[in-house]
Amino acid sequence: MLRTLAVAAVAALTAIGLNWGIAGADTLDYVALGDSYSSGVGAGSYLDSSSCKRSSNAYPELYARRTSASLDFRACSGAKTSDVVAKQVGALSPGTDLVTISVGGNDAGFASVMQDCILGGDSGCRTAIDNAKAFVAGTLPGLLDKTYGEIRSRAPEAKVVVLGYPHFYKIGGSCSVGLSDTSRGYVNSGADALDSVIEKEASEAGFAFVDVRPAFTGHEICSGASWLHSLTYPVDESYHPTATGQAQGYYPALVAAMRDLRV
Repeated sequence: MLRTLAVAAVAALTAIGLNWGIAGADTLDYVALGDSYSSGVGAGSYLDSSSCKRSSNAYPELYARRTSASLDFRACSGAKTSDVVAKQVGALSPGTDLVTISVGGNDAGFASVMQDCILGGDSGCRTAIDNAKAFVAGTLPGLLDKTYGEIRSRAPEAKVVVLGYPHFYKIGGSCSVGLSDTSRGYVNSGADALDSVIEKEASEAGFAFVDVRPAFTGHEICSGASWLHSLTYPVDESYHPTATGQAQGYYPALVAAMRDLRV
């Protein structure tokens, strides 16, 4: 009889413990901000019919499913820093635990630069990249500073992770048509300039920066195993990560950053 009661008591306490564990478990309040590299343009399986092209294969969705986080997915194709401030940061609150963001490429004229490189030859590409670099060095820091300041003021306790952009091209790779290796080098140098400024501004804001260039090394366009679309249809998906690029490039890089932040 005593043994029966003891077993019942242990079972009851175990059940209570399990219930406490479930009720007491914290759900991560996660808000994903930014542009098409965060929304998942190019990764397919879009969640709605909006022009934002938020993909179920995008790294915010992958991370939320892994952690059972409560995700407010605000990233949107074409977003500039001004769009993040005007249309996305309203999702943040003092209760927000995690914020991720990629932004700056559209401010620097990403789409028009690629068009100039495709149509303008090496000379046109170099001019477009030089102009973009001048903007990135002179104007973008202030825009990022304002954006990051808005994030911090609205989500004062959140861990904020800023993700950069990959190199597009493997120089000396397998591509026999398209841009010359000279122009491909110009494009990659533009990504370097952009990432350098983003990393600096993120650091000054007290945010973590994730450099995805190492993850994409060997998987650039012309590598033979690309995780990025080249010129494709729909055209807006050109030069964006594929579903594999999101899953094996951006997502693991974010997971590693979360490990470092102990989130």
